[in-house]
Amino acid sequence: MRTILIIDDSETVRVQLQRAFAEADYEVIEAENGRLGLEALKDSKDKIDIVLCDVNMPEMDGLEMVRLVHLDDVLKDIPILMLTTEASKASKEIGKDAGVVAWITKPFKSEKVLSAVERVLKRKKKG
Repeated sequence: MRTILIIDDSETVRVQLQRAFAEADYEVIEAENGRLGLEALKDSKDKIDIVLCDVNMPEMDGLEMVRLVHLDDVLKDIPILMLTTEASKASKEIGKDAGVVAWITKPFKSEKVLSAVERVLKRKKKG
């Protein structure tokens, strides 16, 4: 079973994604901001296959969290996708430079998010 970490300050978004990924046979771990997401990653680093993260969150935003993950030799190879209302070219560039592998804009369809996650995991498996 694959494990996904969903980091979003919106409980509604987390519940919607949790349902979609549970139906697709994923174990889901949730965090409500970047700081808690980083802690979850460190606590479960051997278990988490992929991360789905919002940008705009309290305490620590998603881009700062991604930057810290990619500075950590143990965590840096875990793929991170952003799922956010943030659509500016500047934010996407910052994300790409920090190591984000895909950017999905809200509002979203669960099927599209699941498909993007599957594609990234297939690429990771081949690489």
